[in-house]
Amino acid sequence: MRLVGPSGEQVGIVPLAKALELAQEYDLDLVEVAANARPPVCKLMDYGKFKYESAMKAREARKNQAHTVIKEMKLRPKIDPHDYDTKKGHVVRFLKQGDKVKITIMFRGREQSRPELGYRLLQRLAEDVQDLGFVESNPKQDGRNMIMVLGPHKKKTEAMAEARQAQEARKADAKANPGKSQNAADSENAADSENAVETEAPAEASAEA
Repeated sequence: MRLVGPSGEQVGIVPLAKALELAQEYDLDLVEVAANARPPVCKLMDYGKFKYESAMKAREARKNQAHTVIKEMKLRPKIDPHDYDTKKGHVVRFLKQGDKVKITIMFRGREQSRPELGYRLLQRLAEDVQDLGFVESNPKQDGRNMIMVLGPHKKKTEAMAEARQAQEARKADAKANPGKSQNAADSENAADSENAVETEAPAEASAEA
């Protein structure tokens, strides 16, 4: 067999007995890494450590894997200003997270005879969030609904990396200033309690005006 040393150095072609002797001498495992090669290639290594490092690399790869997600936000053509600002806030959050957003304008009754209301509303929303996203699919009528898709300028992987950095920065700040971070957390929890009724339902992938 062709033997590779623990540091990747080429030991050369050696008999099995010699390879096992070297493995015992270095207190390492003899692992076959290329069974189809002629002669087969084996390496001296700590197999337990190798398996652990491989598992950690796979875990990190899964963590960094980006899944394309399409959120949905539903609005009425005659939405009031407060509701519009709330819906726009969720669209902004989705785009910052690197997700696409499907905007659906729902027409009911006589509203169906005035599709221009929905079109203008979609145009307004696209302009309001143009710093974060772009119109990936232009407004189009679909039965009683009008649909537009917004795509984020920021890739999902970039958004995930920024979120992790922000989390690590918060942890570092909390460790350095435990009293300050606790006060901030209390204030944040109080704010969340006040806004729970307003934001809980729209935070889902699909929300109706």
